[in-house]
Amino acid sequence: ARAWQQAYRTVADSPSDSEADWIGIAATRLNARLVKAVFSEFCTDEVATDPTAAFGFTGRVLVAAGWKPGFSTDYDAVLLAERFGAKLLINLSNIEKVFTDDPKKNPAAKPIEDITWQEFQNIVGTEWVPGKNSPFDPVATDRARKLGLTVIVAAGKDTENLARILNGGPFTGTTIHP
Repeated sequence: ARAWQQAYRTVADSPSDSEADWIGIAATRLNARLVKAVFSEFCTDEVATDPTAAFGFTGRVLVAAGWKPGFSTDYDAVLLAERFGAKLLINLSNIEKVFTDDPKKNPAAKPIEDITWQEFQNIVGTEWVPGKNSPFDPVATDRARKLGLTVIVAAGKDTENLARILNGGPFTGTTIHP
């Protein structure tokens, strides 16, 4: 999604945040269709593209995609967690842990295993910008904090680690909690 948003910002005469968001949303919807196809035996429901719409959840896996401009897929996941009464949200990412700063820009950045929502908000800030590179977006962070959710940020490519998370074992990742 970020690559498509960057391409748009590069070629557009006057790029808008709203249009960049729609481009990112389209990319997440394509990715979600792929995930749904891979997990078709577990996911019998359509891809959720509006976490506020009435729909039944009958499968074992709920696949969701971007909703509307101004909201990230992190925010959508928090809305779905709220709707279905989940207290734990697992956010699989391209990073295995949250760091004190962007490790690509700051070699002194340190990985974090456990952090409160308030401490995390101090790292990610409070504003959302389409394509912002953040372990969990600021708007979703605020809502997850208010709901008292626990979020685990872990690397999506490490399926053995995901199994440990799901089974309550020791895992590599960052736990964000009240």
